[in-house]
Amino acid sequence: YGHVDEINSALGMARALVKNAEVRTAIKELQKLLMQRVMSDLASIGASPYTTEADVAQLEGLIDSFTARMPPLNHFIIPGDNPGAAALDVARTTTRRAERQVWRLSRQEPIDGSLIMVLNRLSDLCFTLSRAETEISEN
Repeated sequence: YGHVDEINSALGMARALVKNAEVRTAIKELQKLLMQRVMSDLASIGASPYTTEADVAQLEGLIDSFTARMPPLNHFIIPGDNPGAAALDVARTTTRRAERQVWRLSRQEPIDGSLIMVLNRLSDLCFTLSRAETEISEN
């Protein structure tokens, strides 16, 4: 539960720093997803899940939408090109850590697979938004 709170705080910092309005809006929606669904799932393990495959599909749609407007990625990215992108990279790694913790928890408690997939897609979306903050904002 605390790990997801860390993600939310990292996303809040990123939202305060990004310059691209579309990226900022996407971050706010991610924060809502965390608060309304992911945290609810973790607070009520064993109950009907709040996160669904539709949430996973929505995150994948955002990844695809932003990726389509950027040049192909053919090199490694070193974090830190600008404050907003760097904050999104911190949110990405924080999300990866939370995903690992929830995966470990799933070995002991009944965790719906959609929750783990949402965290996985969320970290990929943070990577994509970091790229967008750098590449779309500069062009």
